[in-house]
Amino acid sequence: MLALLLAALAGCGDLPQPYRGRPGGLADRLAVPLAVRLAVPPPGEALLPESSAAALAEAVTGALQAQELPAVATATPLPLDWLVEVTAERQGQAVRPRFRLLDADRRPQASTEAQPVPVRDWAEGRPEVFARVAAEAAPALTRLLLQVEAARKQTDPGSLAAGPPRLRLAGVRGAPGDGNAALAGRMRDFLGNQGFVVQEAADGAQYALEGEVAVVPGTPGNQRVEIQWIVSRRDGHELGRVVQVNEVPQGRLARLWGDVAYVVAEEAADGVRTVVANAQAAPPPAAE
Repeated sequence: MLALLLAALAGCGDLPQPYRGRPGGLADRLAVPLAVRLAVPPPGEALLPESSAAALAEAVTGALQAQELPAVATATPLPLDWLVEVTAERQGQAVRPRFRLLDADRRPQASTEAQPVPVRDWAEGRPEVFARVAAEAAPALTRLLLQVEAARKQTDPGSLAAGPPRLRLAGVRGAPGDGNAALAGRMRDFLGNQGFVVQEAADGAQYALEGEVAVVPGTPGNQRVEIQWIVSRRDGHELGRVVQVNEVPQGRLARLWGDVAYVVAEEAADGVRTVVANAQAAPPPAAE
């Protein structure tokens, strides 16, 4: 299905694909704490001396924190911490950094890697090299962690026992052309595929979702499109937001959103599911 969609988009000429593979420029960010903390210990198998290994751990931690993930550089992780394990492999005259997510039981959950770095640059432990490698890896680690967390909670017996979550889709506003209707329709489809019971009425809904779109001037010839999906609870408490930001050619979305709405909703639905899953896993607030 993904291959068919990519082919359809490619065949549309100048149709922008700003949201494919990225829910927004930095939009894996969710304004709700994850259910885990990430510990980044100094790597012992990254072909680095001790001081450089510590500097690399700090760089990775800073990049993860910039993605709004609860990360900490430490050589002594807590018992419930997840780990970001960093290794490196020599490949000719280059070094390939690799990153692996381990859960609290130290079981591998996902992995990614960065572009090769010249051996000399890596061995010298240059701060700008470590910063670049960390900035490259952090978004991929963020996506992987969100996917792993959502998948684990989606199959959690405690969550399943309560039945599928009921969500009121309160509509989308602010989009030009047919964007409000197109985004709402596509989001309804994808949330249904995620296991939600999606409804328009408030009665019986545990959660509510509303979309806000803003179109502002961007770089010359382009418009900046900002989309926020706001998830709230029955008592009105905001649980989190999925934010998507990108630029499209001027006026490209003035009429029909078409496949762009499909891709936006496909990416955002995963984030909405994660917000709800985290809310279900969080302890109830203390009574005042």
